[in-house]
Order: sequence, then C-alpha cells, then structure tokens
Amino acid sequence: MRRKHRPAIVTAALAAASAAALALGLAAPAQAAKPAPKVAPGPYVALGDSFSAGSGVLPLTSANPLCAQSALNYPHLIAQRTGRALTDATCGGADTNDFYSAQYPGTPAQLSRLASDARFVTIGIGGNDSSVFTSIIQNCMTAGLTTLGFGSPCKNKYGSSYATTIQTKTYPAVRKAIADARAKAPKATIVVAGYPQVLPPTKGCYLAMPIASGDVPYVNGIEQILNGVIEQAARDNGVTFVDMWAPSAGRDACQLPWVRWVEPAIGSLQFVPVHPNAAGERAYADQIMAKVNL
Repeated sequence: MRRKHRPAIVTAALAAASAAALALGLAAPAQAAKPAPKVAPGPYVALGDSFSAGSGVLPLTSANPLCAQSALNYPHLIAQRTGRALTDATCGGADTNDFYSAQYPGTPAQLSRLASDARFVTIGIGGNDSSVFTSIIQNCMTAGLTTLGFGSPCKNKYGSSYATTIQTKTYPAVRKAIADARAKAPKATIVVAGYPQVLPPTKGCYLAMPIASGDVPYVNGIEQILNGVIEQAARDNGVTFVDMWAPSAGRDACQLPWVRWVEPAIGSLQFVPVHPNAAGERAYADQIMAKVNL
C-alpha cells in the first residue's frame, strides 16, 4: 500500500448455562453456528485501497490506470459469483481522505459513488492513512539492509510511533469513513475487511523481504494493531468485520509461490509487490462470502 503517485505497495466464553450443566454432569447441547445474515438483493459497491483493488493482479479494469484496479480483485469475484451489479470504487493508494475528495483527476471521491440503493458494501481501508503501512515496510527494509538482517534496528528507531499514529489518527478516520458510508447507504449490509499476514510470525525471509529478524515480530505487531483498530471501528458502527489475519497464516510473502497469498518485495511475480496475488484476492472473496449470505 503506497500513497498516491503509484498504486500501492496486518472470544468466545462458555455460557453460564453450559457451565452449570457440565457441573451437574450433564452434556451441554451443541449449539448451531449462527447463520450468516442474508443480504437483500441489489447493487454492490466496493470501497477501498490497493488490497481491495487487487493492484498488481492482471488484467486491469478500465478504471483509471493509476488505481491499478484488477478485474480479478475480490469485488469483481464476489460480483461474478453472486450476479450482483458492481460499482468498484477501489483504488490503489487510497486512504480515508479519498472517500471524500478526488484521488486523481477523473477518479471521484469514493463515497460519491455509493448510492442509497446499494444493498451490499465492502470496505478495505486504513493501511495508507498517515502512510503507516508503506512507511513501516520501507523503513524496516532499509533498516534491515544496514544490519544485514541482524537485530531489530527498525523497532529500535521507531518504537511505539507507528502504534500511536494508528491509534490516534487511523482509528478515528476509519470509524468516520464507515459511519459516513453507512449514512449514505442505510439499507446496505456493510462488510469491513482487515489485512492479511505479510510476514511469518518469526524469522522472516531476508532475501525476499529484507527485514531484520528481530523486526519481524515488530512489523507483525504493528499490522495487528492496525487490524485491531479497523475491527473496532467496524464494531463501533455495528457492521461486520472480516478477519484476514488468521486465515492467511502460512500464506505470507515468505512462502513458496503456489502457497503464498501476498507477493514479496524481491522476487514478486506481479508488478506491485507486497500485495495480495490472485490467490489472495480469491481468499478475500471466500472469507467475505463465508461471513454474509449473498
């Protein structure tokens, strides 16, 4: 996810009744999974950044080439699977400001493309706000090169600054963007998607993602904070959050080409690295469709 000029480069508790039944030696009845909410028939509008636009996955749509919007991104896949009419406003490099103003000439504010008759809306936004995602990837790779992959130079230099920015700036911005989308399409079912794992839990893969080994958990932690505030913003607005972190375990940019959902910085098989590939976009579509009844 990178900003503007180029399409862009992370409980259930037991019921008291069940506990009481077990204490009495009774078998608690199995509870059926809560059915996914049924989405009313009608148009589908997709809002978001490069992870939603599928930037890097060919072929591209006829949208502004600067958006690098893929014809195989998850909005198009969902529309094809369900037969819904799609308005795809996603654009590489978008942040929440681009919900309200034109990102490029000829690329209008994303919320301006959300009509009141929409019945299904997906949103994937937040990583580009304050350039956090792009900045941490670029800065941590630069730091990793200076130490040949040893230590935690990025964490040592930036500490809690990224987390603070996400919590104080990204969170309220995403919360407002979701609220405004909900106000524009009050009858729509809205789904907000998080971001998948870019790195494995530990060690990393220095030759493909030149981030120092000690900074791999640091980068993962920042992405989890980002996903956490996006999830909270969705909950604040009473809309559905789709987690991509857990499903993408073992599918990060360090894995083999036929396994990974995200392409690496070095050796990427698509023209926008550190972004979901075609398999990653399919995974987004699968996870979203598993959450709602389209």
